[in-house]
Amino acid sequence: MPIEPHTAEAYVKTNGIELCYDTFGDAKSPPILLIMGLAAQMIAWDDGFCDLLAARGYYVVRFDNRDAGRSTRLDAAGTPNVAAALLASMQGQKIDAPYLLSDMADDVIGLMGALDIAKAHIVGASMGGAIAQTLAIEHPDRLRTLTSIMSTTGAANLPAPTPEAMKVLFTPAPPDLAGYLENYARTWNVLRAGSFPLDEARDLERARRIFERGLNPSGVARQMLAMIASGSRKKALAAVRAPTLVLHGDADPLVPLACGIDTAESVPGAKLVILKGMGHALSIPYWPQIIDAIAAHAV
Repeated sequence: MPIEPHTAEAYVKTNGIELCYDTFGDAKSPPILLIMGLAAQMIAWDDGFCDLLAARGYYVVRFDNRDAGRSTRLDAAGTPNVAAALLASMQGQKIDAPYLLSDMADDVIGLMGALDIAKAHIVGASMGGAIAQTLAIEHPDRLRTLTSIMSTTGAANLPAPTPEAMKVLFTPAPPDLAGYLENYARTWNVLRAGSFPLDEARDLERARRIFERGLNPSGVARQMLAMIASGSRKKALAAVRAPTLVLHGDADPLVPLACGIDTAESVPGAKLVILKGMGHALSIPYWPQIIDAIAAHAV
């Protein structure tokens, strides 16, 4: 199979920060922007996944969210107490945060402007799905289609993660390479919800690459706070008119399937695809199903 053109990492200034991004495919093809989730770098959209998507005739753009990878770190904002924020949110109190999902959505709009992209197919995973939903709510004229993967509306009545997934979520990544590699394997053993040898064979390479690009534990806390402080999108999603696809694994331990079902039910006309046995991960065996679904939707 021919390898699609892949650019080197580059940077754009937007919304008061700098975003690191790269692209796959022909810039003249219909654009797809990939938005990754909490604590995840853009390379969590695996090079092979992006290449396969570009081979379907798309210009694929992925980027590091603020406070992740090589994009701007907002260290001056400090490290928030996420547990206290969660408690305050459950008590109905207003949460102050350095930034919200709306700001992260504005980052995407700035990236699109820098790349001269008027409208794009927007695909988000996990927190990236929440950012993609926010884009559809707040910038409806900039979306061709919306695809929300293993994400949620943020409604308070939805089921919580499993205890194992919650532990993974709140366990900081070790700062040393050996500790990080061990923690990475343990984390994805939980989130994948099963054994995936193709992924496990590549975990060491993936983890080393993430570590080399730079960890940002305080940034993870700020991203968590952004999600908590942004609240529920459920009511606002009723006004979304972008053709919407919701993909969700029925074995997801972090964002249970009910969250994906709720997302699909909240957006008028949304299509729901349930991936049997998929956890909270874009595991290699599911790439064909995911890419087929996106390609059928993003027309």
